Amino acid sequence: MSLEDKVQKIQESFGALKALGRDPTSLEFDRVTSPTEAELNGKKMILLGTNNYLGLTFDESCVAAAKGAIDQYGTGTTGSRIANGTYGLHKQLEQRVADFYGKRSAMVYSTGYTANLGSISALAQSGDQLLIDADSHASIYDACRMSDAEVIRFRHNDPDNLAKKLERLQDRPGDKIVVTEGIYSMLGDSAPLKEIVAVKKEYGAYLMVDEAHSLGVMGAKGRGLCEQDDVEADCDFIVGTFSKSIGTVGGFCVSDHPGLDALRSISRPYMFTASLPPAVIAAAQQSFDQIDANPQLRDRLWRNARILFDGLEALGFKLGPEVSPVVAIMLPGKEVAVRFWNALMVAGVYTNIAIPPSTPNALSLLRSSISAAHTRDQIATALDVFAQVGADLDLIPANKADRRRLAEAQGPLRIVTGGNMQAKPVQAPVQEEQRSSAAKG
Repeated sequence: MSLEDKVQKIQESFGALKALGRDPTSLEFDRVTSPTEAELNGKKMILLGTNNYLGLTFDESCVAAAKGAIDQYGTGTTGSRIANGTYGLHKQLEQRVADFYGKRSAMVYSTGYTANLGSISALAQSGDQLLIDADSHASIYDACRMSDAEVIRFRHNDPDNLAKKLERLQDRPGDKIVVTEGIYSMLGDSAPLKEIVAVKKEYGAYLMVDEAHSLGVMGAKGRGLCEQDDVEADCDFIVGTFSKSIGTVGGFCVSDHPGLDALRSISRPYMFTASLPPAVIAAAQQSFDQIDANPQLRDRLWRNARILFDGLEALGFKLGPEVSPVVAIMLPGKEVAVRFWNALMVAGVYTNIAIPPSTPNALSLLRSSISAAHTRDQIATALDVFAQVGADLDLIPANKADRRRLAEAQGPLRIVTGGNMQAKPVQAPVQEEQRSSAAKG
């Protein structure tokens, strides 16, 4: 097939969907005004699709740290980590990440994507076996392609199926490396990590956990699902990103393994990518400080996640399997998803659209990510928009009384947290102007 034929095939496959409204691949915001609001073609939008879980992108201390780093070090390093691209700032951030996790050492990469690429491809060599969850992120699949190891998939979140795969490999030489995620990005479900750890220990495998969507979100100190499930000592390698809860860009791998630093000389994405700019490094360090100092951000995040999840469920939408900062609506097909996504933007709500082939089980999804920075009024407004658009598309009951009846049937909203805390009733929403008056008083 010629290059022209390949391009034409791609254009044909997405052409019909683009004809229904905006092109998801070329959306362009005029400006972003806060962690939760932006302007698109002059129209104000509530942002429900940014992964900005703790709302730190506009944190004053993070912004000030970034500006100070530019003044002192300039705008970039113009080199990779093994050339001229390692400053004292980079080593300080690596130590900060290691200290945050209570681990021996950390490696910082230029993106979360390259953190998976570089760590997995370097750890898994010829003769080894990589066992990955079937619903793994694209970066994990691409890392497997870079590795010379044998790649074996196990069923999504199925420790029994993983055990069967490992049992068949018992007599095979080479390291067995299991890769899973904390929170999965499409449906917001979390891994059964305690059970996976038990299987890993039984068969003598290594375990890598990608905490991209659970860093800052889960655990008493925000260290993710490994902390929340009290299995940190059994998670040999933890990979994560700075582009979600940390509010900037970059990635890392952290471990107690004494050989982690040796990967610096064989991890190609680490060796041949320009290092992170000083402003990014400084902002990331400050974000970790904010996570340590403000555990209430996690409580607020989980409160908001529960309100959004319960609200959408009460309206009659089919959602992912558990409450999470990633709240996905399952839809009957690509066209419906595109129409829904476009109608939401017309009404002033931006969320993410996810359609095959990038979704598990060929699902068509509208994927929202909630933030600690969202106000209750913003969430209420978004729920009203979801209700109207869903009714217009005949996806939920059109009658407002029916929607109210559905909501009442759910009972009082309750909040959960990422730290295994008891659920607590949600207080009745307080109007924004009342909160402002109270704050002034």
